[in-house]
Amino acid sequence: MYSAKLSLSTLLLLISIFGFSQTEDVYNAYLVDADLKTKANAIVRYEKEQVEILSSNQIKVSTKRITTVYNEYGKKHVNAVAFYDSHRVIGKMEARIFDAMGEEIKKVRKRDFTDASAVSDISIYEDDRVKYLDYVPLDYPYTVEFVVDMTYKSTAFFPGWTPMHDYYVSIQHAEYELINSVGIELKTKKENFENYNIREISEHHFVAENIQGIKYEAYTPELLSIVPRYKVALKKFEMVGVEGVNNNWNDFGKWMYDKLLTGTDEIPEATKEQVRQLTAGVDDPIERAKIVYKFMQDKTRYISIQVGIGGWKPMSATDVDKLGYADCKGLTNYTKALLEAVDVPSFYTVVYGGNSLRDIDREFSSIEGNHVILCVPTEDENIFLECTSQTSPFGFTAGFTDDRNVLLVKPDGGEIVRTKVYEADESVQDTKAIINMDDSGSFTADINITSTGFQYNNHEGIENRTERDQKLYYKKYWSYVNNISIDHINIENDKEAVVYKENIKLSTTNYASKSGDRLIFQPNMFNKLTAIPPRYTERKLEFKIDRSFKDTDEFIIQIPEGLKVEAMTDSKEINTKFGSYSFKLEAIEGNKLKYTRTFVLLKGSYQKEDYKAFRNFRKQIVKNDKSKVVLTKV
Repeated sequence: MYSAKLSLSTLLLLISIFGFSQTEDVYNAYLVDADLKTKANAIVRYEKEQVEILSSNQIKVSTKRITTVYNEYGKKHVNAVAFYDSHRVIGKMEARIFDAMGEEIKKVRKRDFTDASAVSDISIYEDDRVKYLDYVPLDYPYTVEFVVDMTYKSTAFFPGWTPMHDYYVSIQHAEYELINSVGIELKTKKENFENYNIREISEHHFVAENIQGIKYEAYTPELLSIVPRYKVALKKFEMVGVEGVNNNWNDFGKWMYDKLLTGTDEIPEATKEQVRQLTAGVDDPIERAKIVYKFMQDKTRYISIQVGIGGWKPMSATDVDKLGYADCKGLTNYTKALLEAVDVPSFYTVVYGGNSLRDIDREFSSIEGNHVILCVPTEDENIFLECTSQTSPFGFTAGFTDDRNVLLVKPDGGEIVRTKVYEADESVQDTKAIINMDDSGSFTADINITSTGFQYNNHEGIENRTERDQKLYYKKYWSYVNNISIDHINIENDKEAVVYKENIKLSTTNYASKSGDRLIFQPNMFNKLTAIPPRYTERKLEFKIDRSFKDTDEFIIQIPEGLKVEAMTDSKEINTKFGSYSFKLEAIEGNKLKYTRTFVLLKGSYQKEDYKAFRNFRKQIVKNDKSKVVLTKV
């Protein structure tokens, strides 16, 4: 009898606690596990996203999200925002705001949300609008409950599930449920579930609970590659009334070619004749492509235009020819049409553009990518063209679209290929300097920097700055050298060879320090590594070096008359799996010193246990870049 009473009372208590947890305590900023606060600017206390497929061209998404914000960095994680247009309709929408103790202090109805155009600063036209919560907190912490229902009259952009969108955001409870009562055939893919506390309630229904926020660590791979994701796509979908089939990338690419590109590539006969005349007598198709690419760069400029079949259909090549501007889709399609006029085949190509390396998923076909480039195939390789840049060299992709999987859109279907990987020997920065030092420790220098590959990308564009900004750039570039005066700058950007050459003449005072009759200075004056990667007591994440490069340096230092070398640091050579480093100091004829240095960093993915060794490699470079020479009187 006693046992039964205890069980009943315990059950009632559990029911009470469960009811409280779903209503009151999720609004109280203090009633949360301390572990979830450890690495969090915000905590998702409760989130439920329910996606219901109504038909092949319509879905309904209902979202309830309760977020506790602990500081100003956590404000953006409230995510009380909804984009809409004629194909995305907002139904119910409201927000409630609670103080630290969970007392409601404000209610925001749909009409009270700020409504604005979603046009970006670089866009001439987009048909998006946005409603968002514009709330300025008086104090932290506070909690926001946001509820919104959306109906999408298009099923191409299908909402999957990524419960962790950023660093320093913990998850108390996040849930995703997909309802497919109409029985439409789906494709799904789970990623990184095994590393997190996620339960599968039923097919397409998942719950993530009590997941600590991720602290950012240097050299961490892209966040999307390490957090849990559930991808969903319909095998038969619609994009703004245009039906599509998506069993694989071949199907999807075929749909793109037939429905988005066909009929958009006509250009005026006068323009065709113009490019034919420019390429007359040029037998090599790549040389013809270079001429056409330069013609396109001189004639057009980039402006974002996000309209036409979900923002995915390019504007007609005829309009681009007439107006002289377009977005990446329009400019790529226009360049493709120009190349066709001179019998050079090319393929419209979808890519994730950006400095970080993000692949289109080879294994899962769906709407992916944020950018479009053009592929010119040859027997030896695929050459990729960035059509939005008026200055980019032909076939140069380093820094924005290099080394990643992309989708070629061909007449017979889609194909996943990889863009060019720039190896260390292709991404070289070679610095040579002639330095004349006087007996006060001041010097003048004539410096030549030659850059290729990814390192070309790091330097390109300096020639377009004002003289004042160029001088400021080089003073910052050599910030570890005090009292610099930039006396002359000459820059040559060889786009044909993709080689960037900089010649700088400068002077500085009191570079060497005096100690009695001695002068002490560091001979690495113009390519010094100064930053050591952060130290972690216990690194949590694997790390990645995205790109390889190579630095070679040679400095000839004229020692002032009446002085000689008394001592100098011994040469050093370091070899690791992350790369190599060496430097050498030697006296040469004419009372000169020759300093040579080579630093190679290799791309790769590494275990977290390797980070200490990598940091030590970089630490040794910083130390050896501070090697010293001591001069004394003859």
